[in-house]
Amino acid sequence: MEDYYKILEIPRSSSGDEIQRAYRKLAAKYHPDMNPDDRLAKEKFQKVQQAYEVLSAPEKRNLYDQYGHEFEAYARAAESAGPHRGGGRSAEFHDLDLEELFSSMGGSGIDDLFRGTAGRRSRSRGRQGGRSTSNDRQLAPITISFETAIKGGETQVAVSQANGSQETLTVKIPAGIEDGKKIRLRGKGRRGENGRVDLLIPVKVAPHPCYRRRGIHLEVDVPLTMFEATLGTKIDLPTPRGTITLTVPAGKSSGEKLRVKGYGVETDQGSGDLFAVFRVVVPSDLDEEGRRLLNAFAKHTSSPDPRRDLRW
Repeated sequence: MEDYYKILEIPRSSSGDEIQRAYRKLAAKYHPDMNPDDRLAKEKFQKVQQAYEVLSAPEKRNLYDQYGHEFEAYARAAESAGPHRGGGRSAEFHDLDLEELFSSMGGSGIDDLFRGTAGRRSRSRGRQGGRSTSNDRQLAPITISFETAIKGGETQVAVSQANGSQETLTVKIPAGIEDGKKIRLRGKGRRGENGRVDLLIPVKVAPHPCYRRRGIHLEVDVPLTMFEATLGTKIDLPTPRGTITLTVPAGKSSGEKLRVKGYGVETDQGSGDLFAVFRVVVPSDLDEEGRRLLNAFAKHTSSPDPRRDLRW
């Protein structure tokens, strides 16, 4: 089994605060929501949690330092010796999701998220096992444009109060937020007997007429004339980061893709890629001379039968 100190990338002499900082950094880096469909990142995230759960508890850490991965047997013996033995702090981040991440970051960085985690846990005590209930929050769904979801920005949301009035709030939209995610604004909901409740904002992302999102990657259909597809060309392609010149190699067919590295969704771990998907558009209003020229052109081509693999 891997050494827990190596998993957290820290020396054995690390203090409790250094252990916590290392955990926060790695948990954010390998969080499953930041690495969709990445099995290795998920496994790394689980290992980081396991290492932190042991090293963040002083008595467990002492046993681990003495006995290595066999410490659990000694820990169970210590726990059976008394109700408060073998305890200590344990990791409480197993349900950490990007709703909490983005709402607490406020666009200022990943460290701000984790600096507020301890406060959120203490405020949540007494709420049905540490989770907020429907009485602790107010829903305010919003729909944002595809462009805002990719690049970030601001939008307005109306908060209804118990007396029928409304309050308009400005909500920061973090760059790269996905459809279905939620933004939580603590203490910004309706006023109640115990103060203002949390405002929970489910985010719906409107579709783009040309672009599609695939995790951290983007796809866009690029129409080509049959002549451009055959001979190759250069085209101007508008992207979220400005217009670029795309060189299309000769001999492209519909459905083929060209990858543009780094022009996808920007994240803390880097940017995804942009995939240009070619769609060949054939002319539909040829005159007689055009037909004659195309027939002559066809006699000079030696392309393989495009239906050679077509079968039932």
